Amino acid sequence: MSNKVSNAGNALFGISLIAALAGFIFGFDTVVISGANLPIKELWNTSPWFHGFFIMSMALWGTVVGSIFGGSPTEKYGRKKTLLWIGILFSVSAVGSALAQDPYSFSAFRFIGGLGIGVSSVAAPTYISEISTPATRG
Repeated sequence: MSNKVSNAGNALFGISLIAALAGFIFGFDTVVISGANLPIKELWNTSPWFHGFFIMSMALWGTVVGSIFGGSPTEKYGRKKTLLWIGILFSVSAVGSALAQDPYSFSAFRFIGGLGIGVSSVAAPTYISEISTPATRG
């Protein structure tokens, strides 16, 4: 019996760790774009205001919107399905950003990624608390 409890605890830890990586995505996204800051500005020859307010901060705007409205899909579809869709959103964002031909499409894909990050800030902690047993919480 003790072995089953240990295996369940290990599985719970692994699932929780994977769900917690949603928070890691936010930090990773912020760091990755900072390294591309100047090359992007030079590539599209944008003004400092447009570059900073529109291009570089679009993922943050998406994060704000996603965190405000992220409760709806988690309640309607469940945390697990929402987290799966967040992964899809972020993948679409990454591929779209890599293939963007202009600052507008690049910013739109960054906004989509930000939406995923914002919703994950609502869905991931809730999902982790739902799958945790009372004995392992806190």
